Amino acid sequence: MRFAGSLVAIIAFLASMPVAALQDPTKPPGIESPAIRSQPARSLSLDSIVYGRDRKVAVIEGEALREGQGANGIRVRKIHQDRVEVLDRGNPRVLYLDKLPQVRGTQ
Repeated sequence: MRFAGSLVAIIAFLASMPVAALQDPTKPPGIESPAIRSQPARSLSLDSIVYGRDRKVAVIEGEALREGQGANGIRVRKIHQDRVEVLDRGNPRVLYLDKLPQVRGTQ
């Protein structure tokens, strides 16, 4: 009976201790996983598109970029006549030209 009482005391003692998080035994020491933070989509301005058979250029945030080029965390994937597909910090986005206000002609 004395053994059973000791066993109960040890189990009660271990149960009262805080539980430590389990570590991945395959992870090299010193490697910590960075916290994943969702970044809100930033405002990007598509200023203009030059679209021709031999030349396609998009002006984004004042930078003239061709397909495959990048600047300031933006990489142009595909330029269309009315929109541009980009990677913004690795996230796919589509940028559209702002609609111009309708101007009435005078007669």
